[in-house]
Amino acid sequence: MAKTTDRSPGLADPVRLKPRDQDEPDLIVVIIETHKGSRNKYAYDVKERIFELKKVLPAGMAFPYDFGFVPSTIRGDGDALDVLVLMDEPAFAGCKLTCRVIGIIEGEQGAKGHAERNDRVVAVENANHSFAHVRKMTDLGRTFCKEVEDFFVKYHQLDAKKYRVLAIKGPKAAQRAIKSARVR
Repeated sequence: MAKTTDRSPGLADPVRLKPRDQDEPDLIVVIIETHKGSRNKYAYDVKERIFELKKVLPAGMAFPYDFGFVPSTIRGDGDALDVLVLMDEPAFAGCKLTCRVIGIIEGEQGAKGHAERNDRVVAVENANHSFAHVRKMTDLGRTFCKEVEDFFVKYHQLDAKKYRVLAIKGPKAAQRAIKSARVR
């Protein structure tokens, strides 16, 4: 049974939640938009305050991991800071997770001269078992990084856009990106 509170009815606006766990400030909050294994790409619509279907991936292509955003952040592309979440089982759109940051994939999309940054933080859900040993991107190996890079390159090709990875960095670089993306 759901807890009763004195708050107004309805769901919380996920983009306005705090970006860090209140009890453990090294952990970040992530709101899932698209779950692992899904061909459907969902995105939170700030104006409508709902998750909406944005695109359907072709047969044989699916999101390799849960995908979401850090609340109360905004990046150069106008969206919240993206996060790829590693965990045991897929979550669902709107699910709030508490995650440990392990790195960042720095990338850009678009044509040269008109390219914009589109970085993705990589994090591990704090209560999972399969990735409990992972503390930084290098713990996952080169194959993992190559597979994720290939996914994002192909994903952007569906919209006739180019995407290239600029660098894959560790947790300190990711924490700096989160701090610089925070909405004050």
